[in-house]
Amino acid sequence: MANNSYSGVKNSTANHHGDFGCSLKDLRSLMELRGAEAIGKIGESYGDVQGLCTRLKTSPVDGLSGQPADIDKRKEVFGQNLIPPKKPKTFLQLVWEALQDVTLIILEVAAIVSLGLSFYRPPDAEREHCGSAAGGVEDDGEAEAGWIEGAAILLSVVCVVLVTAFNDWSKEKQFRGLQSRIEQEQKFAVVRGGQVIQIPVAEIVVGDVAQIKYGDLLPSDGILIQGNDLKIDESSLTGESDHVKKTLERDPMLLSGTHVMEGSGKMLVTAVGENSQTGIIFALLGASEEDDDDEEEKEAKKKEKKEKKKQDGAAENRKKAKAADGAAMEMQPLNSDEVDIDEKRKSNLKEKKEKSVLQGKLTKLAVQIGKAGLVMSAITVIILVVLFVVDTFWVQGLPWHKDCTPIYIQFFVKFFIIGVTVLVVAVPEGLPLAVTISLAYSVKKMMKDNNLVRHLDACETMGNATAICSDKTGTLTMNRMTVVQAYVADKHYRNVPEPQLIPASIMDILVLGISVNSAYTTNIMSPEKEGGLPRQVGNKTECALLGFANDLKRDYQAIRNEIPEEKLYKVYTFNSCRKSMSTVLKNADGSFRMFSKGASEILLKKCSKLLTASGETKVFRPRDREDMVKKVIEPMASEGLRTICLAYRDFPVSEGEPDWDQENDILTSLTCVCVVGIEDPVRPEVPDAIKKCQRAGITVRMVTGDNINTARAIATKCGILQPGDEFLCMEGKEFNRRIRNEKGEIEQERIDKIWPKLRVLARSSPTDKHTLVKGIIDSTVLEQRQVVAVTGDGTNDGPALKKADVGFAMGIAGTDVAKEASDIILTDDNFSSIVKAVMWGRNVYDSISKFLQFQLTVNVVAVIVAFTGACITQDSPLKAVQMLWVNLIMDTFASLALATEPPTESLLLRKPYGRNKPLISRTMMKNILGHGVYQLIIIFTLLFVGEQIFDIDSGRYAPLHSPPSEHYTIIFNTFVLLQLFNEINARKIHGERNVFDGIFNNLIFCSIVFGTFIIQIVIVQWGGKPFSCVGLSIDQWLWCTFLGFSSLLWGQLISSIPTKSLRFLKSAGHGTQRQEIPDEELEDMEEMEEIDHAERELRRGQILWFRGLNRIQTQMDVVSAFQSGSSFQERQLRRQPSTSSQQQHDVTNVSSPTHVAFSTTATDANTASSTVGYSGGECIPQLPVPL
Repeated sequence: MANNSYSGVKNSTANHHGDFGCSLKDLRSLMELRGAEAIGKIGESYGDVQGLCTRLKTSPVDGLSGQPADIDKRKEVFGQNLIPPKKPKTFLQLVWEALQDVTLIILEVAAIVSLGLSFYRPPDAEREHCGSAAGGVEDDGEAEAGWIEGAAILLSVVCVVLVTAFNDWSKEKQFRGLQSRIEQEQKFAVVRGGQVIQIPVAEIVVGDVAQIKYGDLLPSDGILIQGNDLKIDESSLTGESDHVKKTLERDPMLLSGTHVMEGSGKMLVTAVGENSQTGIIFALLGASEEDDDDEEEKEAKKKEKKEKKKQDGAAENRKKAKAADGAAMEMQPLNSDEVDIDEKRKSNLKEKKEKSVLQGKLTKLAVQIGKAGLVMSAITVIILVVLFVVDTFWVQGLPWHKDCTPIYIQFFVKFFIIGVTVLVVAVPEGLPLAVTISLAYSVKKMMKDNNLVRHLDACETMGNATAICSDKTGTLTMNRMTVVQAYVADKHYRNVPEPQLIPASIMDILVLGISVNSAYTTNIMSPEKEGGLPRQVGNKTECALLGFANDLKRDYQAIRNEIPEEKLYKVYTFNSCRKSMSTVLKNADGSFRMFSKGASEILLKKCSKLLTASGETKVFRPRDREDMVKKVIEPMASEGLRTICLAYRDFPVSEGEPDWDQENDILTSLTCVCVVGIEDPVRPEVPDAIKKCQRAGITVRMVTGDNINTARAIATKCGILQPGDEFLCMEGKEFNRRIRNEKGEIEQERIDKIWPKLRVLARSSPTDKHTLVKGIIDSTVLEQRQVVAVTGDGTNDGPALKKADVGFAMGIAGTDVAKEASDIILTDDNFSSIVKAVMWGRNVYDSISKFLQFQLTVNVVAVIVAFTGACITQDSPLKAVQMLWVNLIMDTFASLALATEPPTESLLLRKPYGRNKPLISRTMMKNILGHGVYQLIIIFTLLFVGEQIFDIDSGRYAPLHSPPSEHYTIIFNTFVLLQLFNEINARKIHGERNVFDGIFNNLIFCSIVFGTFIIQIVIVQWGGKPFSCVGLSIDQWLWCTFLGFSSLLWGQLISSIPTKSLRFLKSAGHGTQRQEIPDEELEDMEEMEEIDHAERELRRGQILWFRGLNRIQTQMDVVSAFQSGSSFQERQLRRQPSTSSQQQHDVTNVSSPTHVAFSTTATDANTASSTVGYSGGECIPQLPVPL
């Protein structure tokens, strides 16, 4: 497939055999074959898989010896299971990226023009012709200092750029460190020296025998040695959504990055790292990235050649791979020449992203503020220019003198710089930074609370959650199962019976069935600490049964040693449709015996006989079954026990070998041996956590595959159901009957009648779970749109996890596939960790609102001061460099200070905000306007009568290049101190009086406020000409500080005014509603697959400058802040259900040296997107280092 196009194996030993019977090249060409072709090649070259094992010096039963020398040799000859990461961006590249900001470029140009012109001075004789404003600079020293302002602006731009680049660089470094940590934790089961051991994925070598099971994501290529009912999802490589059945006879080839959807087995590893199918694709991607820039330039010229290029499969793959910073990719069959035009169009389309709830609101708000800022800055420049022209050429009546042109241009440049500075202050670039920092800080802290966040916006979405659909086993319960009751030999034992009470013949069948009819990877191990409980490894229900065998004083391991896995004739593995597992043994006389276990009420329907106390069988009629359900199963279930039936069936020689593919004929006429009741106790902290959720306005629903009585009992213990409540508990069958019409189609109106009261859905399939989640999300019956979180652990939970607003996968019990589909992984599988995620999510929302309240106050005041000052005094009281310092305070520092507030329990005392809650509440608007008006009064008082109050010279109407004045320094100093004290006010946004509450819990906040104050002292006292400051006396400093402090007292006054009485206040920062978008525009956008509200706003307003504001457009997609650290990137495609019923699935972020990710982007909600890779490559950002 890729031999021609791939030249990336840089291995000196690649072309010789080493000491092995086959070379790297042989194995690579073998792994490119499929099905019958591959089997033919194995037979022709090696005889069979056993022959290949011999050539690779390994044993299909005992695996490799595990000797370090042997492992190292294999790594040398066949390569390591690592894919080298992409080179990180250099610091200079990051600096260059930061320089792309349009406002910074405008400032740089203006500063350079100002700098150049400042060196020109007209002859003194001519100076009087240039107007009064140009005079007043008699001192040569002062005149020569005219270049300082331009230089200071350039310097401050350099500072901003370096700060941004350093932040990005440190984030990338931390991200890479975390990636390598995650990789080391990724383990896989292999057989070495006859023992099954877990080793890091990177340590797997060619020749290893790996154990694979349901839910695994294959870490390397291999050939099947032995398989039980094995089905693989290869859609990540082939695009085919059907599961591929793998058998030794038909298709034994297993490929890295594919998912095991059913069954189990063993495989011989034949290709790792760069030589596996994933690695080969990765190398193609790496090659394409190097050619990226050239290809982009030539793309327009080469349009007509596209048809020709289509014939070259490798080139097509390379083109597809070129999703520059990680657009989602549609993977084609790798060796297919034909590429679907429509899919190609989709993958080449510029990616349109649906924002998460918070990002959508922020983008819209930022656009609105940006518009206002642009208008204000334009008006400022126009007024300044008009006033100057009128004053010079009309009032003074001077002609335009050509020697004076540079001086006039200097004035115009100065006005332009003032205008741009107003724009810089008005545009809230700090918003995306605040989101980034807040989310990154939360994510870092959430790891300590056992939440591993894979998609950043999930953290924020959790704060809006209104419903949680939780699994029962392992999430609400401890997932430590033990058999506590049994019905065997016609008797119901309330405790585990003594071995002597069970007849020997029944005991033998029972223990043999338990031992062989369970995954051989499931085991009971000795306790880690003396006196502790035995360790349960593998499936917990099977562990309970193996523990039952141990309690009956029998050794299941001895039976397994006698009947190894290879001797099992046929295995029907457990899946959500069967709800049972069966294993067939072939007896010496040619007859067969099949052991089955499964959900009691399902398996009992397939039983026609029952083993009695005498060891004989008796007929088991439907009436007997009803009796057993009433007398045994229901009493067990009502105590919260999970009931499992154990049965068997004999196939005599006389009937011949049955057709094993006819499952319905096989799994019938069983003989019931025993029914056991398995206890899985509720986690002690869960009832309290559920109570917190209910108090916080979040509805908890239990969705489980268990019996309805068991589910109801556990739900009551947890507090999901309260005695006397009128809530619904129903089974999946009943749920399906109620939500479907006569044609069998699901109707939203029918779901809407059920879900508000539904609390427990039992015996549910993964499809039922998905239907319920989709129904709740799409529902409009309640005033508030629902935001749904879902927990899942199984492979089949993928669709529901993807459909949910936030998907939680289980870190311990969860399969790799579930983890891939999730947004957050619960590392302790505990429900109470979800409550912590809610708390952190709400905290993110509040942090952003705090920052907004602070920043908008500064914005309003700074813009009005600059605008009014410019109009009245022909100069801005706040100079360009001072504005940039204010911008730094309110953007970078404030976002760090306010975005890192730790959460408190009080966050759980209010209802969820929901999708449509505005970012700026009426209380916040009251604070913004109240503080804004107060600050303006103070600043304008100082501007117009300040010189009289302080008995100093006025700084108004100063000519060009005049020295800094005490007057304007006091205004600047007071303004900054007002902001500093208002930052403390901004810590509370719900009208609380005590703004100092918990302030010392946030050291970052304290150090930033204190640090800013120190820097302000340095700037004022020693900043001099560059900062347009002169040193102030102690008295003046005390007055400035007092005026700043007074904003805290003013804040108390504002919080005393009830918000309800201020009816004129409006909230702001709503999310964009679907109905706001014109239909024709909506159609256009749906063709683009997703809607970007910011793009729509821009198209209406045609504000081209805004596209250049990188920090709003690109950093708003918060994940991009961390993208630079990845070896191969994919953006998460989050969808907001309110915008379209055709949902876009999340694309998993997998990026690390051991694996790679692709995705098929599915618009059908039932189709899971598939990813190549190993679930450990989650992108988890870290907090940028505060500067």
